[in-house]
Amino acid sequence: MQASGLLATDFFHIDTVTLRRLYVFYVMEVGTRTVHILGLTGHPTTAWATQLARNLLTDLGQRSSSFQYLLRDRDSKYTQPFDSVFTADGVEILKSAPQTPRMNAHAERAIRTIRAECTDRLLIYNEQHLRHVLAEYSQHYNTSRPHRALQLRAPGDKPNVIPSPAHRIQGHDILNGLIHEYRQAT
Repeated sequence: MQASGLLATDFFHIDTVTLRRLYVFYVMEVGTRTVHILGLTGHPTTAWATQLARNLLTDLGQRSSSFQYLLRDRDSKYTQPFDSVFTADGVEILKSAPQTPRMNAHAERAIRTIRAECTDRLLIYNEQHLRHVLAEYSQHYNTSRPHRALQLRAPGDKPNVIPSPAHRIQGHDILNGLIHEYRQAT
């Protein structure tokens, strides 16, 4: 199995300051480490997850045909209608064994990274606040954050482009200073 043809998906939860639990549904393109935050809600359902799967395939467009497998756990929200969205597009569903999160290690590692670098360092007020935080963080994760598996490139970087030597570096803050990014000044 090639990483470039593999999608990994999972849910994780975030508790707000009002002790409301919000569930985040996301998919990772394992080959490029690109994370797609598909949605969040206080009450995930099968119909909701199925619609988000349709939205993902629509957003991927022509690229969706390059994926052969979807790795997922055995959560009750992944039912036959959810699986059929992917199988209709030629994607085979791989289910991890019960109670074995290591079988979906890429998805679990992405959750750990999102928590460690972002949500564990912030007080989340409500669903709207979490949407904003995750949108900004996923933008950083996909365009600026270096990944060792990608030779310290970001998922959105072009693989064959060698950056020119920097003459001046300019920094800017992400999430009100939680994360600092540095780029070449123009």
